[in-house]
Amino acid sequence: MTPMHEKILAKPEFKALVARRNRFSLTLTALICAVYVAYIGFAILLPAAFAAPLLGSWSTGLIAGFGVLALSFLLTGLYSHRANGEFDRMLKSVLRN
Repeated sequence: MTPMHEKILAKPEFKALVARRNRFSLTLTALICAVYVAYIGFAILLPAAFAAPLLGSWSTGLIAGFGVLALSFLLTGLYSHRANGEFDRMLKSVLRN
């Protein structure tokens, strides 16, 4: 590792950036994992309710599956928005100083 890298890694601002980014990433990861576990648990524990029609011939499970997929896209977009905004600004500030 170069001295420049060591200097950047030692900065409190960089450590704060890494901690904030990791906390945000872990929060989103925990959220989507909880949703996946709930979806699978729902399918295993209540298969009749999961197969029940909700909108015409569309089952509850199918609609819930679309919801899980939509949430995954939304959380990915949220992370990208924050990474390209707040986290990039923080990184530029660290590198500038």
